[in-house]
Amino acid sequence: MTFDEGQGYVVLATIAVPLLVALILIFTPGTQKMAVRYLSAVTGAILAALSIYIFVAYQVDGEQAQMNLRWTWVENTAFLGENGIALRLAVDGISALLALLTGIVAFAGALASWKIEYRNKDFFILYWILLAGVYGTFFAYDLFFFFFFYELAVMPLYLLIGVWGSTRKEYGAAKLTLMLVGGSVLIWIGIFAVFHQANIGTFDLPSLWAAGQNGTISPTAQKVIFPLMAVGCGVLAALWPFHTWSPDGHMSAPTAVSMVHAGVLMKLGAFGIIRLGIQLLPEGAQFWMPALMVLGTVGAVYGATAALTQRDFKLISGYSSVSHMGYVLMGLATMNTIGITGAVLQMFSHGVMTALVFLMIGALYDQAHTRDMKEFGGLAKVMPLWVIFYAIAGLANVGLPGFSGFTAEFHIFVGTFRTYPVFGALAIFAAALAAAYMLRMFATVFFGPTNPHWKDLKDLTPLERLSGAMLIASIVIMGVWWAPFIDRVGHTVTLLPGVTG
Repeated sequence: MTFDEGQGYVVLATIAVPLLVALILIFTPGTQKMAVRYLSAVTGAILAALSIYIFVAYQVDGEQAQMNLRWTWVENTAFLGENGIALRLAVDGISALLALLTGIVAFAGALASWKIEYRNKDFFILYWILLAGVYGTFFAYDLFFFFFFYELAVMPLYLLIGVWGSTRKEYGAAKLTLMLVGGSVLIWIGIFAVFHQANIGTFDLPSLWAAGQNGTISPTAQKVIFPLMAVGCGVLAALWPFHTWSPDGHMSAPTAVSMVHAGVLMKLGAFGIIRLGIQLLPEGAQFWMPALMVLGTVGAVYGATAALTQRDFKLISGYSSVSHMGYVLMGLATMNTIGITGAVLQMFSHGVMTALVFLMIGALYDQAHTRDMKEFGGLAKVMPLWVIFYAIAGLANVGLPGFSGFTAEFHIFVGTFRTYPVFGALAIFAAALAAAYMLRMFATVFFGPTNPHWKDLKDLTPLERLSGAMLIASIVIMGVWWAPFIDRVGHTVTLLPGVTG
């Protein structure tokens, strides 16, 4: 095993720590609920600290792949050459930002899960396994391990929703799992097609990227394989029309799972389109990106329109997530630096913003046991801090300057207008619809006459305040201090094949 400048162990720790904690929890008596909670809270804090360190330590004037680690697993067999299959981990500018997102949301979700009483040990075992898979996917520089970690991140969702969820939880868990497994099958087929076409006997991603960029993987093959990768990953990114699992999954999931699901897991799909599409199959990307632009735009407008018709808080946020992931796909489809940079910034912005939304929904639902916004009114008088936190998330959602949503959407809109002006105009229309459904919620739920049925609702707990404050800090910092985020993402985006200035 080799490390790069002594920092590779930090990257490995983001995967090893949650797996180790999951193993410790297996041998922890289920009756020790407080021990489980404290251990999980400490784990979340450690992951947040490691993620911040990785983001800050990434050098924008250094090598593209930093903090490298490599451990050879299989090599020199009948089908695999010297590089074979290896646990190769590294950080680039995109994964540095997404690791930061994961650490923040993971910590906030662990604190939000403090209230879980039913089998909380089992919940946190699955929760930490899921997050180990997320980190592994963002850092994997080997195609085999990329897919392994990708599946490790997705599979726990079935039990996390089916056991600890609510509101048609079995249906939501089954639908989500079936659709995501279907997408994974397409990715798996694409992986073996790439391995066969490259014919270099390795799953090493940089070697395969070189094969795609120098023509070893023929342009015709890339055009055939790219849709497998794009649709396979796009299912997790709520690509229209394969998005229908997402609102149902959001509605059924417990609070922390909704936070991680919408905040982080959906970003794995968009990240996969970058890694397995743009970087691996550049000729295929150039050919198919206009189609992705169409589907992304439809998703953005459709999601916002559907959110405008909903009454359930989680369904509103679920369809809003479909819309915002449509923005991400539009940014990727521009194939220019500012658009793709905006797409990655939107992954982070939407991640922290939607995690805050689901945290607030969970805080209300735990007391009211309903998510029908028509049942509420005048909550600003009853739960003022809850209203402030939710309002900040809503303003970030509509792209108000000073919040992270504006930073991300500004880049996406500019990039889209450069290449597809008509679709840029439709993106602005979707943003206007977002303002409509958020303002409708504000007027209905926050203000107006107070429903006396909810006069005894309590405001946020200390742990909910801490979780929300971390997420709000992330929203505001990106909104007012763009440079650290754009510098790191741009360091990678400018070197993507086929991307124009």
